Amino acid sequence: MNLPLHGIRVLDLSNVLAGPFCGYQLSLMGAEVVKIEVPGQGDLARQLGADPQAAARRMGVSFVAVNAGKQSVTLNLKDPRGREILLQMVRDADVLVENFRPGVLDRFGLGYDVLKEVNPRIVYCAISGFGKEGPRSRLRRRSSMRYEPAGAG
Repeated sequence: MNLPLHGIRVLDLSNVLAGPFCGYQLSLMGAEVVKIEVPGQGDLARQLGADPQAAARRMGVSFVAVNAGKQSVTLNLKDPRGREILLQMVRDADVLVENFRPGVLDRFGLGYDVLKEVNPRIVYCAISGFGKEGPRSRLRRRSSMRYEPAGAG
């Protein structure tokens, strides 16, 4: 059975919930999703959940629930070689999903303007809890219910 997104390749650079859930939904519709994680630590959700044994194996229930069906690779985007590998992957991708704070990929030299030069047809999806612009864009989550300006604390 051909699903609607069969043949679409998604690079999922997201972490924890909103971005990974987006990538998971795309995979359910037939896209090939490649999750890109930080070497040595991976997605924070690997350590989350009520089952301490699963979290110790870095397979927390939250992680498993929204990353099933994805391929996985680790890349250090702070390293020039890691950035170059990502750019090579972008050449063959259709979609890139990320949920870094606004501006993080730009600082790595991997913002939309760079990616569209490598692959003009790339669909770039940036997910942010507070948006890229506007009065709350500089906020970041500090605890379960407290928010502070980015750079504080």
